[in-house]
Amino acid sequence: MSHPQSYSGPAFLSYGFRPFFMAACLFAVVIIPLWMLIWTGGLTLQSVLMPVDWHSHEMIFGYGSAVIAGFLFTAVPNWTGGMPTRGRPLCAMLMLWLAGRIAVFGAVPLPWGIVVSIDSAFLLVLAVLVAREIISGKNWRNLMVLVPVSLLGLSNLFFFVESALVGQAVVSRRLGLGLVIFLVLLIGGRIIPSFTRNWLNQKGDRHLPTPFGKFDQLSLLATLPALVVWVIWPQTLSAAVLMCLAALLQTVRLARWRGLSTLRNPVLAMLHIAFLFAPVGMLANAAAAIGSLDASAGLHIWGIGAIGGMTVAVMMRATMGHTGRALVSGPVLNLAFIGLIPALLGRLFPHVEFPGGVTGLDLAALFWTLSFALLCWKLVPWLAMQRQDRKRPTPLRSR
Repeated sequence: MSHPQSYSGPAFLSYGFRPFFMAACLFAVVIIPLWMLIWTGGLTLQSVLMPVDWHSHEMIFGYGSAVIAGFLFTAVPNWTGGMPTRGRPLCAMLMLWLAGRIAVFGAVPLPWGIVVSIDSAFLLVLAVLVAREIISGKNWRNLMVLVPVSLLGLSNLFFFVESALVGQAVVSRRLGLGLVIFLVLLIGGRIIPSFTRNWLNQKGDRHLPTPFGKFDQLSLLATLPALVVWVIWPQTLSAAVLMCLAALLQTVRLARWRGLSTLRNPVLAMLHIAFLFAPVGMLANAAAAIGSLDASAGLHIWGIGAIGGMTVAVMMRATMGHTGRALVSGPVLNLAFIGLIPALLGRLFPHVEFPGGVTGLDLAALFWTLSFALLCWKLVPWLAMQRQDRKRPTPLRSR
């Protein structure tokens, strides 16, 4: 459904993906070098959170929430046929997100309660706005997306409380990460087979991906207890068994979407590859649960591979589609995605030393930053400018 062309403000605020994808990309370029400075003692953090908590919080609730907001502010109007959030209301949401980043970093000294209130408000307001649009549009089939988004907002609040009471927000860190992974499984499980089906149809290929159905619903439901047990009791046999089962189910889902056929189309292949890191991370968490692997491995396979990869792929595709460009990534954007692989490998082997005293952790930070710098190079001008054509944007439908 097309929307009335009543908006006459800056292109940057014409659609939700523009400011929030730009903010997410720029934030990703800055946040890891900043973290390395803090980690190595080159910069003193003034946050209400401990340094490790600040790092994990900003990756999950800073970067992650910006991408989620950009996606939902763009997808929900397509789902419901309603008017998108744009102009001043969209700018106000962006400022609220930015205020959270400044407050949590401690750039301006503020009491704990004020910091928590500012930062927690963003996701909770986002959930309310999305709920209003979905309910008013009677788009009940997509109401489920509200559950993880609302819980993510609450887990952000719990993060601060746990950090203040216990010293480190270990449980809330897993809760936030688990909720974002569930969103990857939920939304990725809808858009990946849909986009792949559309592309194969255009190619005249009759062997199409299996659309989202009951098996997907059951797989998601079966994954929930695995995530819950892992969040609360990560070092247990139950967590290991449930994570293995969830990994199997999600791998079967992925195998039904004809991923190998998309290798000729990097924009599509990226989505399949990123989704694969979700079950791989589950297996890593299962191994960590029985003491066979360091617990940080699964966290970073999810964080860099699944969430980093999926968000990069979605931001690329959505930006190209909604700004009137062909869905062709090209060498620069391909490198932006590929760079996440050495970033992940470096983080999995952080203490390996290379000539010149460079460690795996250093390379992880370097490749992550370079990947997002390349992404910014291509996407930021597109996000700031008007569409190249007058055609309606490619919908981000969850079919």
